[in-house]
Amino acid sequence: MAELRTQLGEDDDDDEPEYLQFKVILLGDGAVGKTSLATRFCEDHFAKQYKQTIGLDFFVKRVVLPGDIHVCLQIWDIGGQSIGGKMLSNYIYGSSAVVLCYDITNYQSFQHLEDWLFLVKRTFNKSPMPYTALMANKHDLAHIRSVKAEKHNQFAEENDLYSYFVSARSGDQVHISFYRIAADLAGVTLTKPELEVAQKPTRAELVNHPRNDPSHPEVGGRPSLEWPSKLQMLEEAIGGKPGLVKDLAFG
Repeated sequence: MAELRTQLGEDDDDDEPEYLQFKVILLGDGAVGKTSLATRFCEDHFAKQYKQTIGLDFFVKRVVLPGDIHVCLQIWDIGGQSIGGKMLSNYIYGSSAVVLCYDITNYQSFQHLEDWLFLVKRTFNKSPMPYTALMANKHDLAHIRSVKAEKHNQFAEENDLYSYFVSARSGDQVHISFYRIAADLAGVTLTKPELEVAQKPTRAELVNHPRNDPSHPEVGGRPSLEWPSKLQMLEEAIGGKPGLVKDLAFG
């Protein structure tokens, strides 16, 4: 993790807070909004045009929990087509949390969660399962939903999953959901007032740091890494040979 801290522009200053590092995997069919959720949480931004994730993308977000506990979430956005790929188990392995995402207006994306969850269980086999959550996206379109809340709750209860309803487009419940995941992973119990405060994240740094301004090394928590460094980090994290992630992403 020392290398990751260096990549993020941190030094070895004794005054630098120690971060708890957690790997969070986003799984689910294509177009359910996994990238939008990660971007909304890390950058407070929503892209109106859909862009398919090929292979995987990588986000980093730092949060500070009550008790001055600093957490760094490494969010792995896994492309929906990866369900049939050989690399999926490598992506999943070693994760602290798995978030199963679906689109409430797309019933098929909900049905396929059985397959995604099976792959997670197969990857961990006899090892303890990671923190696993069910995240229903596009809650702003509840008036045209095809997956009833009762179905969601039943699936979550039957599979012992944490449950979240969010909207990447409006931002509703996105920040607080990932904040709660960070707290659960860190073993921090949040009080109701703390949850209310966390539900209203400050956006000050987004005003001063345009998304595409190269003069800023970090925007909204996502590191601005050049592709060679980014690929190297991902390859080392999944234990792959040099060039493996690049081959997967670009063919």
